[in-house]
Parts: sequence; C-alpha cells; structure tokens
Amino acid sequence: MNQRVVYPFTAIVGQERMCRALVLNAVDPRIGGVLIRGERGTAKSTAARALAALLPEEEAIEGCRFGCDPHDPAHWCTECIERAAASSEPLPVIRRPTPFINLPVSATEDRVVGTLDIERAIQKGERHFEPGVLAAANRGLLYIDEVNLLDDHVVDILLDSAAMGMNIVEREGISFIHPARFILVGTMNPEEGDLRPQLLDRFALSVDIRGISDARARVEIMERNIAFEQDPVKFREAWLPREQALSERIQKARALVDDVTYTTRDLLIIADLTASLEVDGHRADLVILKAARAQAAFDGRTHIVPNDIALAAELALPHRIKAGPFRKSDIGIEALEERIEQLKEQAAVEAEQTPSNEDDEGKKKRAVSRSTSA
Repeated sequence: MNQRVVYPFTAIVGQERMCRALVLNAVDPRIGGVLIRGERGTAKSTAARALAALLPEEEAIEGCRFGCDPHDPAHWCTECIERAAASSEPLPVIRRPTPFINLPVSATEDRVVGTLDIERAIQKGERHFEPGVLAAANRGLLYIDEVNLLDDHVVDILLDSAAMGMNIVEREGISFIHPARFILVGTMNPEEGDLRPQLLDRFALSVDIRGISDARARVEIMERNIAFEQDPVKFREAWLPREQALSERIQKARALVDDVTYTTRDLLIIADLTASLEVDGHRADLVILKAARAQAAFDGRTHIVPNDIALAAELALPHRIKAGPFRKSDIGIEALEERIEQLKEQAAVEAEQTPSNEDDEGKKKRAVSRSTSA
C-alpha cells in the first residue's frame, strides 16, 4: 500500500506562532502539548500531520506493542522489563516512522487507556492487556480534532498521561503500566463551543489563529495547494531540502535541551511576569521555563535569554490571562519583551540589594526532573 503523501510543514504559509508551538513540543514533548484554536481552513490539521511526517525515524524494541525506546530502560513497559529479565541477550531493535495517531471524538475511556482482561486473570492467573490509543501514540504525535467536543473525562485522562509520560491501568487489584510519552496536539473551532477553564489550563501552550488577510500571502497559499494537489510527490520533493534541514535542527535541539541552563534571575523574571498578570497556580511558570529551554536548544544555545522567555510566554499565557473589561488575552511579543526587560532590570536591582553567599547570576540550574509535571 502506498503511503499517503503529506503536505510539507515548511510549505505552510504564515501561521508562525502555530508552527513555533508545534516545533517546541517536538523538541521537548514534556512541555505538555498545544491547543490550536481557530476557524476552519487555517491549516490546523495540516500542520499537525506535517509535523509528524517531519520528525525522524526512531528505534524501537522489536515486538513491543508500545514502541519502547531500547536506550531508555527506565521508561520501558511491563512486558519489555519482563522480557529483558528473562533473557541474557539484548532485546532486538527495529526502526520505525514517528507514529501519528488521530483520536476520534467518539473515543471512550477504554479505547483510550486500553483494557485489562479481568476474567482471564481470575480464571487462568494470566495478566492480559489490550492496548489503547495511548499505547499507539507512545513516542509519537497524538492529534485530537475538535477536542472541545470530546468527553471531559477522556480529555482529563489524555492530559494526565501527557504530563506523567505513562499510562497506568488498574482494575480489581490488577495493574499494567506502559510509557505514554507523546506530543499532544488538540485543535478546535471556538464557534462550536469552548473547553472548560480547568481543561484549558492543562494545555501547556495555546495558539489562536485566523485566516491570513494579506492578498499576496493568500495567493501563495492557493498556488502551493494547487501545485500539491496536481503532483504531491513532486511538490514534496521540491520542499525536501527545507524539510530535512528543519528535521535535523529538531534532532539537534532534542539532544541539547537537557543541557540548557538558566539562572535564578531567569526564574525571577518568569515569576514576576506571571504574578503581575495574576495568573492562577504555578503551571504557567513551569511551562514557560520548559518552552524557553526548548527555544534556546532550537536556536543552538545552552542557556536561555530574555527573548526565549518572551517567546515562551507568548504561547503559554494567552489562554491563562483572566478575562475582563480591562484585560486582553491577545498578548503581543513586543509588549512581553518590554515587560521582561523591565522585570530583568528590577531583578538586578533586587539582587544587588539582597545579601547572598552565592552568586545567583553565575549559579546555573538544570532542568526540572523528567518526572515533574507542569
């Protein structure tokens, strides 16, 4: 069967903020996913599919139903742990494309998390687990169109798994654990209803997109789409060098992101920003830090700079800003950068006035633990 040709990610016209949010999640899926809100026909689903096709092939343990990473035994499924313990030889390895899983709106809890055969366990003493969507999405991209129409409980389960990086199924005293580390992308049309605020906050990043009003850009969109429809293979080949360049850049950023450092002053800038905007809770602070580190890695740096924080905040804060007559959720990057520069100067003054036995500017902090959820 011929594989479907996917529209190139780098051929998408405009929508830079959406593309940046997707790329940052590709660099570090621990950020916690992205919600893309916009009218129909604004390349939401096209971008999600294109990102999955852009990502490189990955090694997986042969025969594993969850695609476990052979180089990361700490996050193996129960079955791979048992196989490794029973054999003196390394588990066989295969290469596979990055999975792209489309979750239907009608999906039930059992379809998402999988099912344990309780009757078989009681009668034969065998633990049998039938994998669900989370198993198929492990180390891939999980796409949910019209996420606002999905059952709230199912959305909760998906967001919990995305945050923890694992799926735990427990029934009648029997449990099964497998990794569920995936890039979560949800799209929705606000005209068809919104998400509850509690669920909205659980999405790490959010982007509101609209149709492009510039006439020249609209012409470019038409020309590229017509060329793709006429000959998808030829069109994709023409964009292949740019696709490969971006794919390699993401790969390098993935290898670098855990080495990106930050200072106590950087943390103070983030905290002052979220506090001044009256953002509830602390999830936004952690998301901004993770996204800023991913941005730095994508730019090839091992430390974050104020612009990284500004770019991250632009994606992490709009859906968390309280609505009101004197508040706007459409945060601009220039306004954010100005606020951050002010906060940085303020932090420098406070640091000079506060006696300390340590040099906070020189004291570098590593990433929050992999197990820490936003």
